[in-house]
Amino acid sequence: MKRSLTAALVYMTVAAFVAAGQTPTRPAPPLADPHAGHGARAQKAQEHPPAQKYFSDIELLDQDGRKVRFYSDMLKGKTVVVNAFFTTCASVCPPMNRNMEKIQEALGPRLGKEVFLISISVDPLTDTPPRIKEYARKFNARPGWTFLTGKKENVDWALYKLGQYVESKDDHTTVVIVGNEATGLWKKAFGLAKAEELIRIVEGVANDKAAAK
Repeated sequence: MKRSLTAALVYMTVAAFVAAGQTPTRPAPPLADPHAGHGARAQKAQEHPPAQKYFSDIELLDQDGRKVRFYSDMLKGKTVVVNAFFTTCASVCPPMNRNMEKIQEALGPRLGKEVFLISISVDPLTDTPPRIKEYARKFNARPGWTFLTGKKENVDWALYKLGQYVESKDDHTTVVIVGNEATGLWKKAFGLAKAEELIRIVEGVANDKAAAK
């Protein structure tokens, strides 16, 4: 199927870099996998499927303070819409999360069953679970839209694997990542594009019927 490309939207299939274990958009920051080098855990990680090995199963916290595993709990077998934000951001974050809210509304009953929204803080030292929970209320987040924070090294690693890592929170991108982990179809879109355009991308990825490998 032919896919159109506009100035507002950028598409990218990431199955190749997941399989190859490569990061698509940024050079490696001064980070190391917090799970690396832990004996049996590191050896066991080699047995995991490519997507899990790439994204890793780093531990994060949701807005209710619950521990979640990045791959197993948030990505595995799901269609996800992922963006980066921080609660004190007064420029691009509010309109980008308004778009996420509109995506939430458009999904209706599919939210939390077929499609999941994920917002990851780039300022985890400030954005504690209570703080991101209050922030989530501003956008009427319902079950199925998860806001994530956690230990800085863990959050940085998760962002890095998404190509969203930045050294300064003010430099975070306005890219929204839309992925169907089950089929391996991943796209990137401009988070400040018209909500209708983003909704079309989300629906297209969610409806992808390619056989999961």
